[in-house]
Amino acid sequence: MNERMSYHPYQGNRRRRFNWLALLLAVVLLGAVCFAIPFGAVLAGAHTDLRDDSQVMVIFGCQVRKDGPSILLRDRLDTALDYLEDHPDMTVVVTGGKGDDEHLSEAQAMYDYLTERGIDGERVHMEDQSVNTRQNVEYTMAVITGAGLDTSQGVLLVSNGFHLTRIRMLWERAGGPGPVSTLAAPTSHVPSLIWMHIREPLALVKSFFLDR
Repeated sequence: MNERMSYHPYQGNRRRRFNWLALLLAVVLLGAVCFAIPFGAVLAGAHTDLRDDSQVMVIFGCQVRKDGPSILLRDRLDTALDYLEDHPDMTVVVTGGKGDDEHLSEAQAMYDYLTERGIDGERVHMEDQSVNTRQNVEYTMAVITGAGLDTSQGVLLVSNGFHLTRIRMLWERAGGPGPVSTLAAPTSHVPSLIWMHIREPLALVKSFFLDR
């Protein structure tokens, strides 16, 4: 005699739970893959790539606190100072405006930091109106043009390593003078290092699609 198999609600619930878990896992894996691509691009560009004949250095700004440049900004400035000691003829452009939580522009804070440590102020030009990396690039190019700076032998872009892929992309997209070199500053503040390697891949994607 054939017996009809009985249906147990538990089996249906278990099947639905499995389907939801499979969907969730697929979404997580897709998100991981989508994050891994820009993350890899950030890591790939996070290194120094020098041409010794670059004539103009551009230092990109970062947060300024009441007591002076933030740790990340000091990392950039100290790295630039080490390089400038061996290249006394380089011209410098410091770039960054004044945020709502800052008492002076990032460019001014950088100018003060460099000149207090022996850099001739005549060598330093300020771009003090920008509020994001795209504007850093565009307004710096205007400063270079307005000051008549010679970039025929190249431009050296200075920032923390995690920032360089996006800077270089925006610089080349905007038709900035080249050839382009990069100088990667270390990131000495570990919590910032971790956070920026989460934030920067997302910022890179945003800039790739929107900063045009």
